Amino acid sequence: MKLLFIINPGSGNHNQNFKEIISEHFLQRNVVLDFYELPKDCSLAKIREKISNSDPDRVVAVGGDGTLKLVAECVLHKSIPIGLVATGSANGMAKELGIPLDIPSALNLIETGKPKAIHVVKVNDEICIHLADMGFNAYLIKIFDALPQRGMLGYAKAAWLALLNHKKMQVSLKLGGEIINTKAAMVAIANATMYGSGLKINPLGKLDDKLFEVVLVKKYSYYEILKMWITSLPLNPEKIEVLQASEVTITARKKTHFQVDGEYLGKVDKVHAEIMPAAISVILEGGKIEG
Repeated sequence: MKLLFIINPGSGNHNQNFKEIISEHFLQRNVVLDFYELPKDCSLAKIREKISNSDPDRVVAVGGDGTLKLVAECVLHKSIPIGLVATGSANGMAKELGIPLDIPSALNLIETGKPKAIHVVKVNDEICIHLADMGFNAYLIKIFDALPQRGMLGYAKAAWLALLNHKKMQVSLKLGGEIINTKAAMVAIANATMYGSGLKINPLGKLDDKLFEVVLVKKYSYYEILKMWITSLPLNPEKIEVLQASEVTITARKKTHFQVDGEYLGKVDKVHAEIMPAAISVILEGGKIEG
């Protein structure tokens, strides 16, 4: 088996030499290793060229959700399955897929796991593996990216600043022949069920069906957020509504903050999302998604 590791050196603990750790792990195994460390001027063309030249059996993203997204874009609709060594700060997709967060266990899974086809969502010109949203959470990410603090302290500060300054938006949703006009604090396009923080925004989410969810957060509610975090109780539809779709167009009256898979992409006033079924394959335990 040949494995190509696409490594994001800026992810996680910068003191770790991922290439060395991976090489030592597979030292006594019948596996051929290849590595590509993402440069600062990284482009999809360069990653695609490396994958083509390497011709691996499996390509592995070593980084966070952003690194996984880069690799996925390069093997979209191809037969090369993706492994994941989660070294980011949130690691939402690793948690979603039941991939171990410790490196040795993740490396074992890459060698012994089975490919599982999952869908992605095309959101404007981006692909979304995890979660995209307009409004409050995207604004929170913008603030968080500018803060010197990392981790939960930085996240808590960003959340507090976002709550103080963010305003609701007037949006129109077109899905399944229906048009919905409403005010919302946030509209999420949810391919997965939860954010990396553990907040379960989308209880209906399945990565291997032919639908994604549109989550309308109509009112800020600390109780609803707490309920999502620690229980399986149904959401209050007056405050948070979950709609299923294979395609949706969201139009905002004014340009608002927008993010895809944790990357802040500026302000937009229109988002179009559509499902791309079985667009990538990921390496999982027994080829099954947990949950």
